[in-house]
Amino acid sequence: MPWHATILSLFPGMFPGPLEHSLAGRALKENRWSLDTVQIRDFATDKHRTVDDTPLGGGAGMVIKPDVMAAALDSVADATGQPDVRPRIYFSPRGRLLDQAFVRDLAAGPGAVMVCGRYEGLDQRVIDSHKLVEVSIGDYILAGGEMAALTTLDAVIRLLDGVMGKVESHENDSFETGLLEHPHYTQPRDWNGHLAPDVLLSGHHAQISDWRQMMAEADTKERRPDLWQKYLQKQGKSTD
Repeated sequence: MPWHATILSLFPGMFPGPLEHSLAGRALKENRWSLDTVQIRDFATDKHRTVDDTPLGGGAGMVIKPDVMAAALDSVADATGQPDVRPRIYFSPRGRLLDQAFVRDLAAGPGAVMVCGRYEGLDQRVIDSHKLVEVSIGDYILAGGEMAALTTLDAVIRLLDGVMGKVESHENDSFETGLLEHPHYTQPRDWNGHLAPDVLLSGHHAQISDWRQMMAEADTKERRPDLWQKYLQKQGKSTD
């Protein structure tokens, strides 16, 4: 079975969107992953198809109703007829930060159910009762969870078997080793007076590897001190 994503959204037409193109689009055509969408509004029970209501206790905005979202979630089933063990993700600024470790875990599983909220968010009782994993893609606010879902899918799909030509293409990516990736250079060697590092043309693979590790560590230490501290701790080195 291909890795299978189910998206719950008020705007299902946004999918697969940009994922129809490039590596993800080719992988979709090759059935390396599959996608279906659920229109949340289809589970509203009144004649106006209302999906939201004012927040209890007052405040601005609207909140997605628990009965509507619960019905939408309950409609989702595993395509094989087996119990659906896929993680259920709700994109929220209150969630855990999406990182490469979480992406790898998702890619290693059977797929994911992704809930895209709108307005002020989703009634907490649905999050709790349906054991939704809250995930954030960064410290900023989006109009809805659809772009977060597309970002997550793009990160996962490239790790699926057969999507990328070489495993090495992603094994040395930023965050895979706990460091930012080293800088890259290509021909021409001399571009407008800017020279690529000599070591990269040396043919000495051990020296090239050492240089790339050195640059990855230096760039991480300078640009992402938070990652650098985590890397040192993982290596059992002093963070002083």
